[in-house]
Amino acid sequence: MFDGSLAEALRYRVTTELDMFCLPQILQGQRRLAAEDDDVADLRSAGTLATAPGGHPTHLLAAPAGTVLDGLDPTALDSVSDPAQAPAFVQARLAEGADYLKIVIDDGTVHGADLPVMTPETAAALTASAHDAGLRVIAHAITASEVGIALDAGVDGLAHVWTDLAPGDPAAQRLAERVRAREVFVVTTLAYFEAITARHAETPDCARPGSSANAVGALRALRRAGVPLLAGTDATPFVPAHGAGMHRELRLLTEAGLSAEEALAAATSLPARHFGLSDRGRVVPGLRADLVLVEGDPTRDIAAVGSITDVWRRGARQR
Repeated sequence: MFDGSLAEALRYRVTTELDMFCLPQILQGQRRLAAEDDDVADLRSAGTLATAPGGHPTHLLAAPAGTVLDGLDPTALDSVSDPAQAPAFVQARLAEGADYLKIVIDDGTVHGADLPVMTPETAAALTASAHDAGLRVIAHAITASEVGIALDAGVDGLAHVWTDLAPGDPAAQRLAERVRAREVFVVTTLAYFEAITARHAETPDCARPGSSANAVGALRALRRAGVPLLAGTDATPFVPAHGAGMHRELRLLTEAGLSAEEALAAATSLPARHFGLSDRGRVVPGLRADLVLVEGDPTRDIAAVGSITDVWRRGARQR
């Protein structure tokens, strides 16, 4: 989340962004902007995510000069190395104004890296502390074993599908059934995995990331199991883009087997329900007037969401 992200989101008619990581020196300005300006998307955020010292995504913050990340110090990112630190970390996020907690369980294997990763005990301690404070917990986990750690920790949602099991692998269906039994929702992020798979194809000498085909296979297993699927993109300053990435995500969801109506619910009512946003997400009298008017019927053809004629954000019609 950086300057311009919320405006870009609303430009593509995404009226609320559920952000999973925003640096503290940026977050407060973005919150003020969302609260005061109806020309940008509204914002909910995890603030500073919980990761091991040197863990994902600190290695991504050391960006070249001239990029939006220029000048950021990844070593200054608050981190957690021991379960005993969990209560203080959660209290710091509350002071920061976090709406929920994001924890990272990622050893880098999928991307050909070897990264420090929090222990299962730390993940469980963070989840318990967050729940005690009334916060939902969403876990970044992109392998089957990492998802297992997140489920054992008691998280409420997964920020990605997993990508290390081939489509049709019986282990994927077993894991999906376990996700359903724990009543955990999953944010899909197919657009993210499509983007990094394409990047790998352009640089064949780099380590292979989890493929988009595996991600689609995981999504189909989760859908068969009846897991709530929430449309998300993992939008970044690079790819996928804010706003435009959601349009691509909806298309990918329907290509993966969701009906157009299911894809729309994944981007509207389901995120509102699972993130506790009871004032939005449906067209119902008395709810917040975040409305998008399109040509055509997007419940039959998801491409209609790109034919936008009008949008209202908090009841204010956009120019």
